[in-house]
Amino acid sequence: MTTTMTIGDFLLRRLREVGIQHLFGVAGDFNLEFLLQMEDGKGFTWAGNCNELNASYAADGYARIHGIAGLVVTNGVGAWSAINGIAGAYSEHVPVICVCGSPPLRSIDRNLLMHHTPATTDNDGVMRGYAQVTAAQARLTPQNAVMEIDRLIATAWRRKLPVYMELPSDIAYLEVEVPAEPLRLAMPAGDPERLSTCAATIVTAFANAESPAILVDLAADRFDVAAELMELAGKRGIPIAAINTAKGVIDETHPCYLGLYAGAGSEPGVREVVEGSDCLLTIGLRRVDTTCGAFTDALPALRIDARGDAVDIGPDNFQAVYLKELLRKVADDLPARKSAPARTPSAAEAAAEATPPGPLTQAVYWSMIQNFVREGDVIIAEGGTSEVGGFGLRLPSGCTFITQSVWGSIGYSVGSVLGTLLAAPHRRHLLFVGDGSFQLTAQELSTMLRHDLKPIIFLINNGGYTIERAICGKNGTFNDIANWAYAELPKVLHPGTTARTFVVKTAAELEAAMAAPHDNMIFIEAVMDKYDALQTALDMGHGMAEIDYGPRGPQHRPGVQI
Repeated sequence: MTTTMTIGDFLLRRLREVGIQHLFGVAGDFNLEFLLQMEDGKGFTWAGNCNELNASYAADGYARIHGIAGLVVTNGVGAWSAINGIAGAYSEHVPVICVCGSPPLRSIDRNLLMHHTPATTDNDGVMRGYAQVTAAQARLTPQNAVMEIDRLIATAWRRKLPVYMELPSDIAYLEVEVPAEPLRLAMPAGDPERLSTCAATIVTAFANAESPAILVDLAADRFDVAAELMELAGKRGIPIAAINTAKGVIDETHPCYLGLYAGAGSEPGVREVVEGSDCLLTIGLRRVDTTCGAFTDALPALRIDARGDAVDIGPDNFQAVYLKELLRKVADDLPARKSAPARTPSAAEAAAEATPPGPLTQAVYWSMIQNFVREGDVIIAEGGTSEVGGFGLRLPSGCTFITQSVWGSIGYSVGSVLGTLLAAPHRRHLLFVGDGSFQLTAQELSTMLRHDLKPIIFLINNGGYTIERAICGKNGTFNDIANWAYAELPKVLHPGTTARTFVVKTAAELEAAMAAPHDNMIFIEAVMDKYDALQTALDMGHGMAEIDYGPRGPQHRPGVQI
């Protein structure tokens, strides 16, 4: 069954069919006709970001909650501005559909020199750039639009990676024949024998193991297998640890949850269980310096490495085995043996029992945050000090923890929280960010206020890049920033706002601010000493310096690090 639609309307229809309800981006002359089709169709909310970089961060955050996102930019100036955020989505396995309005097809065919280009006849430069950070790319034409739109959207969802789609500005209103049936996202069918054999091998390995364990990376979230993993662990009391990219994916109140594993930087007891396991199942494991304790991890060589579409077990490789289907079968087939051991409170939970008096320090601050976090919260933590503090929290059930541990682009969190707010407006969203990172993307605060969104923003004002002072440059002017009146910004960016803003310097003031009614945006500026940092942050900074600079590096000079 087929029908006839314009190319632009068909693309919008497909985006709606996969559940996208909001589009992020910035208007430009090469995408205006598509945005007009969007408004005429009344099927989307347009976020209207302050710039394309922020829009790409917001699309990333939206996709982490919603499963997939749409970003609309214009050729050259918009696409290149957004590419850092798309590269982050590629690094962190986040499916974003980047639609780039491009010069008209007739100009490309005739080699006409156009604005927003290098003024050459090479019209493929942006696409070549995006080929480095997307799973698939295409320039739409009347001949290929229907096939390529479906291919790119399905590729993004199946591979959990961004894709890039150029829409020439003169074809959006051209009519083409399109399928009448909706686009349904599903993993392809796996090979039955490979699935059965792989699952049986894993079941046998777990059944015979004396000290089995599970270690999850971000694939556990992207492929939505947390429920299967917890069921599997619960049947035999198998402990589960998480790489920091997967914090919050496994319910941290689950009796089998151990904590974060990061080699030498692991919580007490976690390292011994993971590295001493005689049957370790890893989910999407990637060894990155920021996720494996600066390469201090020592995982068993004979382990089971499961990815989205393949599994390695010793010398055997199983292709066409898809993660959710595999774990469902293993959980069903594995015989139950014993209940999981009782979970012991973490240091963060123990510290959270009391609110220490006196001036605000990092230790006091995160202890109070532990008490503040509640079931179902979405927590967005900026890389650096806020990320490290967030990693130390023991999260209640139903929480989502979002950070950018691998790509690590500062300013990501401010854009991302806009996306998470639009994806899940019924949940409470807590943004933890430092003053340095905030200054990169602060203008997106105005977009949140324009849409009447109500995050709770915790900003640490400590005079610059504290995490970088721990790496190199304790007193370097390059780690200093201008001191803004951060708590005044909601009023500046959205005059007449009723956002509640606070500047706190003591634990008592922070406690009062956190008790404010959450009937609007809450913005809490917490002033702290620029040299104050959690020990975990100091250890991380010193470890990064050793990897980055080597034995002759400047980190060995007295006073160059916190």
